[in-house]
Amino acid sequence: MKLAVTLAIILTIGLAPAYAAGAHSGGHETEKMAIGEPGQKGKVKRTVSITMAEKEDGAMLFEPATIKVKAGETIRLRFTNKGEADHEYVMDEEPTVLEHKAVMARFPDMEHDDANSIRLAPGESGEIVWTFSNAGDFVFACLIPGHYESGMKGNIEVVQD
Repeated sequence: MKLAVTLAIILTIGLAPAYAAGAHSGGHETEKMAIGEPGQKGKVKRTVSITMAEKEDGAMLFEPATIKVKAGETIRLRFTNKGEADHEYVMDEEPTVLEHKAVMARFPDMEHDDANSIRLAPGESGEIVWTFSNAGDFVFACLIPGHYESGMKGNIEVVQD
């Protein structure tokens, strides 16, 4: 129990700067991230279905692994975990995703509760509605230890309209 409390305190202190620039739960005002902001369902222009799964050879993947979006477009990202393990989807700028990946390696049971992420158990489905405000190259990944290395990562290309 003391270990859990200590880890919670370390996570709270250690991750505060990382979450200061992004959305998080708890009723705080959502700040825009470079990749955009939570979208309004009424403004969704299209839906991209994304499958999370493992292959027989041990590889893990997102299908599709590349998503192209127009700057300013609001998209519904609909996820289905067709695998046998929990998977998550976290999207952001690559340095931020890799920073979160390093934290997850130290605290493997940590779960994200941010608007730009979702975690699903096997067989579950879910969605993120997101407005991609700025053109640029972004990434997404599953940050559960070992999943990124097994191939669960991809790219989001946001192009100027």
